[in-house]
Formats: sequence, C-alpha cells, structure tokens
Amino acid sequence: MTRLLITHRTGYNYVRKVTLSYNEARMTPLTDPQQVVLESMLKVSPSSAAVSTYRDYWGTRVTAFDMQSAHEALEVTAVTTVEVSRMERVPAEGEVVTWEHLGSDDVINEYGDWLPQTGLTEPDPEVAANALQLATDRNPHQAAHAIFEWIKGEMSYVQGVTGVQTNARDAWDTRKGVCQDLAHLAIGAFRSIGIPARYISGYLHPRSSAGIGETVAGQSHAWVEWWDGEWRGWDPTNSGPVSDFHVSVARGRDYRDVSPLKGILSGGGGSTLNVKVEITRVA
Repeated sequence: MTRLLITHRTGYNYVRKVTLSYNEARMTPLTDPQQVVLESMLKVSPSSAAVSTYRDYWGTRVTAFDMQSAHEALEVTAVTTVEVSRMERVPAEGEVVTWEHLGSDDVINEYGDWLPQTGLTEPDPEVAANALQLATDRNPHQAAHAIFEWIKGEMSYVQGVTGVQTNARDAWDTRKGVCQDLAHLAIGAFRSIGIPARYISGYLHPRSSAGIGETVAGQSHAWVEWWDGEWRGWDPTNSGPVSDFHVSVARGRDYRDVSPLKGILSGGGGSTLNVKVEITRVA
C-alpha cells in the first residue's frame, strides 16, 4: 500500500485578454477497488469562475467551469491524497477466457464500448496482421503480453516527435512516440483481435526509492487496461505492470475522452501553457 499526495497545476497565460471561456478539468483521481481518494480539492483562478462537478459516461470525475469576465491567465490546481494498493495477479489455468468467449454476444454486449476502434487507435494493417499472428496458439492473456513485448522491440520512446492529436498509424510510421502513442498502439492491436481495451490517464511517481515526505517532480502518464476474464493494467512505456506508484485519473476509449483540461474560449490570441506535477509519498 502506498499513500501519495499529488499537486497538479495547469496554467495558461494568454497573449490578449479572454472575454469568455467554458472548460472541463479531469484532474481528480478515481476511487476504485485498487485505489481510494482520501482527500481532494480543485481550485480555479481567477476565483470568479462558476464551478460544478459531475461524472462523465466513463465514470471520471469532471470539474466544469465557465468564466464570463475578462482574464489574462487561467490556472487550475488539483490537490489529492490517494491510497493505492495494487497486485499483479497471474491468472491460474482456466481463469483466462477463451477466444470463443471473447467473441460471444454476452462479452460483446458487456464490453462493447472497449472494442470499436477510434480515430486515434485504428491500427496500421501491419500492426493488425502482427497482432493476429501473435495471437495464434496463445490464449488472450498470453497474446496481450506478446503484443506488449513486440511493441517494446519496435517503438522508441522519443519526446517532441508526436502530439496529443497523433494517431496510432502516424506513430507507427515513425516508430517513435511517448506514453499516449504507445497506449494507442497497444489498444488498437488488442481491439483488432477482439480483446477489449481502454486508455487510462493518470499520474506516475517516477522514483520508488524516494523517502516518506520527499517531494519529487511527477508525471502525467498514460497506460492500458485490457480484459481477458478480468481487467488488467500494463504500462507499455515502462514495460511492466501498473504499480502502487500509478494513480488512475480517467478511463476512456482514447486520449480525447480523458484530456486533463479542455475548453473553448473567445479571445486570447494564443497562449503559453505551463504544467507542473509534484508527488509526495506520505505513507
């Protein structure tokens, strides 16, 4: 069990005043069987914003706010204490569903949100063909790990080559990308062979050796969950299972469902973005 204090600040400085803006923030972690939010606070500046909260279709907590007075900057600060307790469980014989069961009407109906491709996950034909080949003579759990291992050998983690709108095909063309590209690539491969898969956004404490009370520069991060009889998490960027140092914030079909902060505005004339994530292990 790990208890983490996370502070996430996102700020925009505008070239000219913004006269009106409507925004959504997905910056509050989830409470689920593997993690519990103990305390959370989200602050918007300027403080004149009208704020409300709701759960979106995917279960993510959304803070919606609109600002109807002129402003030259916007800052959203989320502070959360969360307790995480995960365990990688290797399935026993018979616990992994068969390919036939994955293709059944019951599974397709229950997990139908996580099977269709999106514009960001649609795989290159070469990726789909390799995924199918890797699935041959393997059960769905074994196939998932074989696909992760194959992607690890094909892709290089390189910052600055792709952006949040880059799709899996474009990332595959360059064989380079960051966490969201690796997640989109794996999700597209899984869905192409009938394995339900979803995109997870959250935070990663990058240094497990940090002492209690030590604050480190954290990271906004992305990884994958897939279903082969139960939901399992894997971090393709770090080539390992999701750990107590991963904090889930949002689940969706791809990045567009989980963007930390998005909105529409009038005015501004361009902006400068500043993001800072700090994580402190408190237990």
